[in-house]
Amino acid sequence: MFNLTPTVRIILFINIGVYLLQTQLGPRLDFIALFPVFSELFKPWQFLTYMFAHGGFMHILFNMFGLISFGPLLEQRWGGNRFLTFWLVCGIGAGVLYSGVRYYELKKMNESRIEFINEPSGGNFADFFRANAPEARGYEVVATALQRNAQDQGLVASATESVNAVYERSVNSPMVGASGALFGILFAFAYLFPNTELIMLFLPIPIKAKYLVFFYALFELYSGVHRTPGDNVAHFAHLGGMLIGFLLLKFWEHSRTRFY
Repeated sequence: MFNLTPTVRIILFINIGVYLLQTQLGPRLDFIALFPVFSELFKPWQFLTYMFAHGGFMHILFNMFGLISFGPLLEQRWGGNRFLTFWLVCGIGAGVLYSGVRYYELKKMNESRIEFINEPSGGNFADFFRANAPEARGYEVVATALQRNAQDQGLVASATESVNAVYERSVNSPMVGASGALFGILFAFAYLFPNTELIMLFLPIPIKAKYLVFFYALFELYSGVHRTPGDNVAHFAHLGGMLIGFLLLKFWEHSRTRFY
C-alpha cells in the first residue's frame, strides 16, 4: 500500500520504538519532551528529542500516517540525506518557534500571577483564570468571596495556592510529537506538487494539495489565536513547521541553479 523509502522507514521505526518505550517507562522518559524554557526541566537537547515522542496512540498514528503518505515522494525527489535534513530542521525550528510563543504566554501569565499576589483581589483572581485557565470551574465563587472579604488571610492563601498551581502546571507541561516536522513535509509536498489531488479521510472529495495546505494553515492560525478551553494542540508548532519548511525551500532554491 505504501512504498516506504529508506529514510522514511528509519524515521517511522524510531518513532514507533520511542513510543513503545514511552508505554513501558512512562514519566521516566519525560526528559526527551520539550519543556518551556521557564521550566527547571528544560534542556537544550529537547528541541531535537521531542519530535520522536508522542502523547498517545492516535497522536503517533496520525503523524506517522502523514509521514508515510507524503514523505516517500519527497525522498525520491530529494534523496535520503536532504529529506532527513528537511525533517529535522522543520521539527527543530517548529520547537524553537513554539517555545518563543510559550515564553511570551508564560511571561504574561507570570505577570498576572504576580499582580494577584501583590494585590489579592477578587477581580485580579478572576482575571487570572479567565486569561489563563478559562476551563477551570469554581474560580468565580472564590473571586466573589475575595471581593467581599479581601482581608481573610486563609482565603487569600488558598487563592494564591490555586494561582501558583495553574502557573506551575503550565510551566511544567511539555510538548511532544513530530507534528512540526510533518507540517513542514505537508508544505513541501504542496509547494512541489501543488496540483496533486488528494482525498482525505474526513473529506471524501478530491482537493488539490495547494488548497488543502492553505486552508489547513488558516485553520491552525485561527485555532492558535482563538484557543478553546481544553485545547492542548500546539497549533503554533504546526505553523512553525510550515514556516521553517518554506524558508528552507526558498534557501535551497536560491543556493542552487537546479532545485531538487
